[in-house]
Amino acid sequence: MNPPSGRTCHLAVIAMVDCIFCKIIEGKIPSTKIFEDDHSIAIFDINPIAKGHTLFISKKHYSDLLEVPPEKLASILTNLPRVVAAILKATGAEGFNIIQNNKRCAGQLIPHLHFHIIPRKTGDKVHFNWQPLPADKDEMTALASKVKQSLSL
Repeated sequence: MNPPSGRTCHLAVIAMVDCIFCKIIEGKIPSTKIFEDDHSIAIFDINPIAKGHTLFISKKHYSDLLEVPPEKLASILTNLPRVVAAILKATGAEGFNIIQNNKRCAGQLIPHLHFHIIPRKTGDKVHFNWQPLPADKDEMTALASKVKQSLSL
């Protein structure tokens, strides 16, 4: 069932008012900020899975990646490589993961566009519970066809 006209916008305003990242950006909640420009900030995660685990956050409230206009996404991400390089240098990490979750079912706990930067070292205790299985070639071909059709709309 769809919300009444105007209700979606009202719900979005409520989400922004209650958004912990919006409050951090506004300075209402303290954080350990390591970077800021006109479009993004980077703060250390208060529950890190590795030393230097950082949240790279859009200053403008977008609930997920699909809500961001492409030209805005480019502005938001301009300094991400620079921030990653600084984190790697400061932590002595050998590599990194960038993780971006969308929607609760995918692990997004805060509905505000953000990227996890996770510094990595050989032998660290960071593990992801991926269990890859061989793909069915016919299913892949059929799915590829559907995706290509959606892209051409």
